[in-house]
Amino acid sequence: MAKVKVAGFGVSLDGFAAGTGQSLEHPLGVRGPELFQWFFPTQTFRRMQGKDDGETGVDDDFARRAMDGFGAFILGRDMFGPIRGEWPDEQWKGWWGEDPPYHAPTFVLTHYPRPPIRMQGGTTFHFVSDGIEVALQKAREAAGAKDIKIGGGAATVKQYIQAGHVDEIHLAFAPVALGQGESLFDGLDLRALGYRTVEHVPTERATHIVLAK
Repeated sequence: MAKVKVAGFGVSLDGFAAGTGQSLEHPLGVRGPELFQWFFPTQTFRRMQGKDDGETGVDDDFARRAMDGFGAFILGRDMFGPIRGEWPDEQWKGWWGEDPPYHAPTFVLTHYPRPPIRMQGGTTFHFVSDGIEVALQKAREAAGAKDIKIGGGAATVKQYIQAGHVDEIHLAFAPVALGQGESLFDGLDLRALGYRTVEHVPTERATHIVLAK
């Protein structure tokens, strides 16, 4: 049966999943890239950049699992871009250029409707203004027998976890303390929601924790 997953989600030691002050210059917020130093050197990430090098090993295994085999993705609006409020125009098509890394139908949560955007590589962005349940229903229809990834940010991940929709959570704990940012765990009781640790793998750059119900 298809599962709903959070995968490759970087978190600091003090529980922040992004830095402050997201902008065009800081897509992950100030200091946010420190959460993904395990991911950037991997062969999986480098291939996303059109390169043919990169490291293999445990971090790359988790990176590949975080991107491959999904039939649909769900993103919060901040994951699509830094624009707030009404869409000023339709020129912004995401952070990634003409070939985003999703290569599957991708549903963006927003309060402001917008026509779908068809990109290269099989990614189509669909903008859902009817809430998380409708977005998940549309993602299930699009994904068929494949899994669905909740791609972030922190607020979107928390909503789906709290609503009981997420079957598996892979957190990559970076060995840094951000001090401030977007908290993942504030108000989230994973134990009460039935999660238990099923994988625990430390590497030089991260500690990978997989939780499941």
